[in-house]
Amino acid sequence: MSSRHTWETTILRAGSFRLDGGSMFGVIPKPVWSGWATPDENNRIRLDCNCVLLRDGERTVLVETGYGSKWSAKDRKIFAMEDRTVIDALNEISIDAGEITHVILSHLHFDHAGALTLWKDPDRGDAGGFVATFPNAKVITQARELKDALDNRSTMTRTYLRSHLDPISDDFVTVEGAAEPLPGITVRPVPGHTWGQQAIHWSDENRPYVFPGDLCPTLCHAHPSASMAYDMEPWTTMCEKVAFLEDCVDGDLTVILGHDPDNPIAKVIPPGEDRARHGLEPLGIG
Repeated sequence: MSSRHTWETTILRAGSFRLDGGSMFGVIPKPVWSGWATPDENNRIRLDCNCVLLRDGERTVLVETGYGSKWSAKDRKIFAMEDRTVIDALNEISIDAGEITHVILSHLHFDHAGALTLWKDPDRGDAGGFVATFPNAKVITQARELKDALDNRSTMTRTYLRSHLDPISDDFVTVEGAAEPLPGITVRPVPGHTWGQQAIHWSDENRPYVFPGDLCPTLCHAHPSASMAYDMEPWTTMCEKVAFLEDCVDGDLTVILGHDPDNPIAKVIPPGEDRARHGLEPLGIG
């Protein structure tokens, strides 16, 4: 990571939704995980879509997009989707979608990439077609992730949706492995949840940051066994997570959590006399 190129960093809350708690914690039993995240009457836990806006005076970069707006009433009910998107969050800080020059995604599941596009005609919904939400942006992802998304290689049949991808097919810029797609912003693969997932690294004037995507989506997922049922390779997720948390301690990295509903910014706490494994401690900074 370049120490000379820094980015003004703003956390954006792009809406909340709910997923099954058991699926979010995998092999962790409900008597344990329900003490970490309170489920509703349908066994779902609340998750937020936390995005990041990065500005350096020349470029305006969005890390993640959230689930977006193009969902049916049935889908909104299933996932308890809040009527809020990243566009609402950008409007609140007077940023127009046309100002976004780049979008960087950890991976292409619907809750991370859904807002790449929107309905051309909201009154007609899907029947009216789709257009780019960020018409002037290049979209950066791992080449493996884009290929798997287009081939729908996932444990879930409706998370890689062509409506998010096809309308902006010419806007994708792919990287392979560790790379620096923009000055001072680096990415590195963190497979497990998907084969092509990547973590995004950058610094502001005060500290280095990392956004790990669904390698560690909430504070609770610092536990090595807290892998999602949605993961392609849970063992790989566990190994990558342990290495990631160690790297965060060594590099004094501040972690931006993509789905934590209350504490999106955290520091990694190493094992000690009162702690058997790495943990995440929330930070009250913006």
